[in-house]
Amino acid sequence: MTGIVYIATSLDGFIARKDGGLDWLPSPGDESESDSIFDTFLESVDALVMGRNTYDMVQSFGVWPYRDKPVFVLSHRPVDPPQDSSAQVNSISGTPETIVSDLASYGLKNLYIDGGKTIQAFLRAGEIHRLIVTRIPVLLGGGIPLFGELEADVVFKCIRAERLANGLEQAEYEITG
Repeated sequence: MTGIVYIATSLDGFIARKDGGLDWLPSPGDESESDSIFDTFLESVDALVMGRNTYDMVQSFGVWPYRDKPVFVLSHRPVDPPQDSSAQVNSISGTPETIVSDLASYGLKNLYIDGGKTIQAFLRAGEIHRLIVTRIPVLLGGGIPLFGELEADVVFKCIRAERLANGLEQAEYEITG
């Protein structure tokens, strides 16, 4: 099973403002090149695993960006499905290792891991294998960091880096150790 992160950060490494605000991100559709890259990425994954806060935030966008991909929301509470009737959303709980094992038993191979706390937990558990990070050229000066404290270094190798529209940068990393 391959755990993959696809996320945007500010230049100073934050994924959201302290209050969770994302107003600094380009609006969907503003960056057609970025949208196209995301669509290609989405086709490469079998399912998504995200935290409850991230799910609730995505719900507020009004447009369901994951089409018919199965989405597993880390929550002990039931989740309200999005307005889009093609969405497949289920709540799931457990350790990252248990979740990966359970989802692998359904034949899933590539998981898109999303949400700050979820990414951090899966990274600490060794369940993140690739990172695709789009840097937005803005300094927030504080907020919710992408990465938290780790017990040991996690080493990645940059396998792709490119400049996107409007000065955005995207880099892809694979874990090496």
